[in-house]
Amino acid sequence: MNDELLLRYSRQILMPEIDVSGQERLLAARVLVIGMGGLGAPVTLYLAAAGIGHLTLADFDSVDLTNLQRQVIHTTASIGQPKVESARQAALALNPHVQIQVIRKKLEYSELLGTVSAHDVIVDCSDNFPTRFELNLACQTLGKPLVSGAVIRFEGQVTTFDFRDPASSCYRCLYGEQGETEDTCSTTGILAPVAGIIGSMQATETLKLLLDLPTLSGRLLLLDAKYMQWREMRLRKDTACPVCGK
Repeated sequence: MNDELLLRYSRQILMPEIDVSGQERLLAARVLVIGMGGLGAPVTLYLAAAGIGHLTLADFDSVDLTNLQRQVIHTTASIGQPKVESARQAALALNPHVQIQVIRKKLEYSELLGTVSAHDVIVDCSDNFPTRFELNLACQTLGKPLVSGAVIRFEGQVTTFDFRDPASSCYRCLYGEQGETEDTCSTTGILAPVAGIIGSMQATETLKLLLDLPTLSGRLLLLDAKYMQWREMRLRKDTACPVCGK
């Protein structure tokens, strides 16, 4: 790192858990973020600010006026632009030293496998069960850590599936093949900062994975923002799980 980068990341480098060596690990890391919506917005901004060396942003959608209430990486001027391009511009404006690749399409499973294999950590910021299930399967197959988050109304949840550990549970252990009844922000609404809370926690989990610090692996945090209460659930591998069970 040159003097400019040392100064840029100085507040992280001051932490003994990170130091110069940890910051260099972040600069060498490759992170894939799936979804540039309410969760992907804070995830991308914080990972870029923290100095992740290479970010890949994947989303096939374009920015809509209704997105701006919670998807804080986009602006009014971004309406109509591909979300990945809008997010890329915002992240580079924050930190021009980050390399950012964009994928503006829905990846077929074979493509998803190839993309996941090229990254150190995968962050699931998608908003539907089919994408989450496919991403979970790809990460479990390849042994890649997966940081999972979801939000709706006043509610949020976040966990880390660290598939480097053979004992790790997976997303299918948590939800059956059909998932639950799938509400969406467009049908039931969402309080904007809830996405910021969960997305910021996903970014934190990603950095900790890269720094070999303790994560939420084996635990699921559930937020009720209406009453600002947290619950914690233990996650155990389901031996009957078709993805990770025996």
